[in-house]
Amino acid sequence: MAKQQKTGISPKAFTFLEKLRQHNNREWFNEHKPEFQEQQQDMEVFAEALLQKMNAHDVLETPSGKSSLYRIYRDVRFSNDKTPYKTHWSGSFKRATKQRRGGYYFHIEHNNSFIGGGFWGPSADDLRLVREDIAFDDAPLRKIIQSKNFVKNFGSLEGEQLKTAPKGFPNDHSAIDLLRYKQYLVLRKFSDEEVLSPSFLDEADKTFQAMRPFLDYMSEVLSSDGNGA
Repeated sequence: MAKQQKTGISPKAFTFLEKLRQHNNREWFNEHKPEFQEQQQDMEVFAEALLQKMNAHDVLETPSGKSSLYRIYRDVRFSNDKTPYKTHWSGSFKRATKQRRGGYYFHIEHNNSFIGGGFWGPSADDLRLVREDIAFDDAPLRKIIQSKNFVKNFGSLEGEQLKTAPKGFPNDHSAIDLLRYKQYLVLRKFSDEEVLSPSFLDEADKTFQAMRPFLDYMSEVLSSDGNGA
């Protein structure tokens, strides 16, 4: 019988990242490439297991856990920080077809791990559709983000906001708190102890499931013409 692969996060994942944080240079990284590859492979196993769980309750176009992972190499071209490597593991899953909008994201880092989702960089057209729907009737979105399950998992909506009302909307609009968002994100943080727990894979999947009412609401708004069609 083939040995079953462990699908959880190992303490070694944090150990490697902390060493990399202390020695964030190419010479050290190249000397420790086998250690990186071992931890990268473990993350691929975790991501694949998470993808399989998610495929049971959503339709995703991400083909594999391996393909969901982001590279550890940083793009330093436009950054003042020239350290060449990220000090976290991360990956994302994309929902399939234009009728299912929004993305899922996981981020594993010492004292800064979280599960997230939503809309990081919505286009101007998408923002317009969302804001127009909220301005017309904010009750559906408020019902979702004020629900017991949403508050338990995420607390409140996250994302960058304008300091004033977006163009075309009055400052005294009753839904101005929702209209000022430039991103619509949900986020749940996890302690290192929670990440290393055998239950983390299931908790990550449950957290993504808890996003569904929010993502499905946004999908309906963004896949219509603004008039419900």
